[in-house]
Amino acid sequence: MTDVKNGAKQVSAPDAAEVDDGELDEGLFDAPERGSADELLDAGAHTDLDAMRHSTAHVMAEAVIDLFPRTQLGIGPAIADGFYYDFKLDRPLTPADLAAIEERMAASVAADHPFVRRELAADEGRAFFVERDQPFKVEILDDLAARAKADGSPMPATTVYDHGPFVDLCKGPHVASTGKIGPFKLLAVSGAYWRGDEKRPSLQRIYGTVWDNQDDLDAYLWRRSEAKKRDHRRLGVQLDLFSFHDVSPGSAFWHPKGQKMWRTLEAEMRRLQDRRGYQEVSTPILVHKKLWEQSGHWGHYDDNMFRVEVESQTFSLKPMNCPESTFIYRSKLRSYRDLPIRYSEYGRLHRNERSGTLSGLTRVRQFIQDDGHIYVRPDQLADEIEALLGEVREAYSWVGLTPRFAFATKPDKAIGDPALWERAEALVKAALDRAGGDYMVKPKDGTFYAPKIDIYIDDALGREWQMATIQADLVMLPERFDLTYVDEDGKQQRPIAIHRAIYGSLERFIGILIEHFAGAFPLWLAPVQAVVIPIADRHNEAGQELAGVLRASGLRVEVDESSNRMQYKIRTAQEQKVPYMLILGDREIEGRAVAVRRRGAAKDEPQETLGWDALAERLATEQREHRID
Repeated sequence: MTDVKNGAKQVSAPDAAEVDDGELDEGLFDAPERGSADELLDAGAHTDLDAMRHSTAHVMAEAVIDLFPRTQLGIGPAIADGFYYDFKLDRPLTPADLAAIEERMAASVAADHPFVRRELAADEGRAFFVERDQPFKVEILDDLAARAKADGSPMPATTVYDHGPFVDLCKGPHVASTGKIGPFKLLAVSGAYWRGDEKRPSLQRIYGTVWDNQDDLDAYLWRRSEAKKRDHRRLGVQLDLFSFHDVSPGSAFWHPKGQKMWRTLEAEMRRLQDRRGYQEVSTPILVHKKLWEQSGHWGHYDDNMFRVEVESQTFSLKPMNCPESTFIYRSKLRSYRDLPIRYSEYGRLHRNERSGTLSGLTRVRQFIQDDGHIYVRPDQLADEIEALLGEVREAYSWVGLTPRFAFATKPDKAIGDPALWERAEALVKAALDRAGGDYMVKPKDGTFYAPKIDIYIDDALGREWQMATIQADLVMLPERFDLTYVDEDGKQQRPIAIHRAIYGSLERFIGILIEHFAGAFPLWLAPVQAVVIPIADRHNEAGQELAGVLRASGLRVEVDESSNRMQYKIRTAQEQKVPYMLILGDREIEGRAVAVRRRGAAKDEPQETLGWDALAERLATEQREHRID
């Protein structure tokens, strides 16, 4: 393992496909290596899991070298819930190979080899890996040397770690010895490009996991199995929500049911925004590059933009909405009395993600974001951020999620006056303190133009997701676009621009919700809230009449008029995870009633019979109150 990041986003072991039925997944996954310290760590506590996972990656690399001596080593970091290592091998790995690798790893753990840190002179370290035909390690060392030369720094020593006969380029940390490694399991093999670059050599990546004890490993493997059942890519097809096609990679085709979910989420957010005084706007998708040069995105983000040449001029499909709201703000003179001004926009965005990183709805090239840009006076910032945190809590309560907040400060590569950054950070921190509750601090993790508050949630499987964001911008929009308002003394002042998204990408938000609920959405969000099941054809007309009563109350209802038997219709509705099945026969029609069967009800649970109007009122109330069973 090396201390060099490949620049892609972190992935966890569950994101790789499992080895199944003798086949190996060929999808591409890229993840960076985590930061490290130089000291040894003993893996006696959960806080040292990263060190243990790091060490297990080394033990896995040792086993692969033992079995395949011509192997060339890439990198092998700890990641969320496990580790991986990239290898260049003479042939594709098989499930039998993974079993053999695990067996060799177990022998190394039993041998209890100590991890020993050594430093070699730069030339000696390079020669060491050249002699062993490890070109990827040599490339890393050459890059470090070139960086030191460019900075005028001394040539860095080469740090390696030994355990038994195995030596790897590494800064650590590690557990004291291989015997400190807990129960482990190799999970999957996928393809990866060296340093995440499609033009570089193709490698094989082995994913694994390791835990402090067998109970923790078993619990993780259960969560992994459950996550596979909940995979939104599978459920999206099963529930007829969306599909993907090679004519537009990374862009979802939304089916009618998926679009109903989309519009439902959008409608709920619009109601919240209307209460808060937002004004909805819409801005162009195709924008001249001079806008992005002015905002600073062109120098920081242009590789991720889709470019379009029109009449010898360069345009791009917008990757974010931020700069365009300034044209609406500047369309008239603004007074201090006008602020805050809250703009909302459901803008269609495009980002040129590498094909190997695309993953269902959670990593796409085209998406819609529930953006907001709020222009405030400095004295209004704390109140506005406090209110925004309340918006986040309310919106997430609709789906039973509890948000956590993290304060991300100025990164190393930032634009703007350091004094403005200092002021912005102080104002955001004050707002968080006023809002109450705990929050994390993430040093140097802000955007290049603003400190921010990141919002995290844990889903039903305990997986952490980064969701919404709130950014306090004193630099990019106000300064670069010369935004002003007239204060009470008639002088021009700069507003602060708050960038905020609560759902974030709606595609990603829906993907996360599909997995969180395993497709069994609460009534208010379900694309089909109830299915009327006539027992026989003669009941179809009454079924349509009942559906009309429910639709008049704002409910989404279908009638199954197929020739299938009642039990088959019920099973079909259950497979589609419809919240309510409404069974209609002679007796029910005679009493203008219906037998109500809830999703997930036990077989021996008695069905409730309700009048049509009473049922409509009950379901409408459940929908309005965002109840979650």
